Amino acid sequence: MSLIEALDEINRFLLCETPKAWLNKAIENQDILLIDHANCEKKAASSAMQLVHRYSDNFELSQKMSRLVREEMRHFEQVTFLMKKRKIAYVYVSASRYASELRKYARKDKCDQLVDLLIIGAFIEARSCERFSKIAPCLDHELESFYTKLLKSEGRHYQDYLKLARNAGDGRIHERVFFFANVEKELIESPDNNFRFHSGIPS
Repeated sequence: MSLIEALDEINRFLLCETPKAWLNKAIENQDILLIDHANCEKKAASSAMQLVHRYSDNFELSQKMSRLVREEMRHFEQVTFLMKKRKIAYVYVSASRYASELRKYARKDKCDQLVDLLIIGAFIEARSCERFSKIAPCLDHELESFYTKLLKSEGRHYQDYLKLARNAGDGRIHERVFFFANVEKELIESPDNNFRFHSGIPS
């Protein structure tokens, strides 16, 4: 699948585009964008490791998540390298509401929870990919090139999560995907006090 095809698929998966107000805020706050991006890469690796620990009997999941952990930490290294190069201090930045709000709706039963967590992972990766594609052309050449390169891997992560969710749910995940799609849309399109990589409309 080409990058254009992958982006088209992701845009169909998400129910809304990144608002223009977020893009404007991101351009004005590139230091915070990079710091929170680094945090997101660490959290993505941590979430994948938690799935490996909890569902170690799921061979396919363990293999894909193990690979994802390595890639996310590599991305973390790349983001922090850019931060150092640009003399951006890695200061504390609070987490956005995005992932925690999505995870609030994960069901409690172990098998059902796995399906939901994988669907949530797919949305996080899909939104990351969509935002990379939106913000890249607005940045300097170095950052544009970096974010454009990330598009391919983030798109694959989205596909991996969704495939694992389908397998875990015996293919019957449409209702849960639709449910989380609407939750995700609300988070992206509603006012948000804190600007972060996955935040909503700046208030």
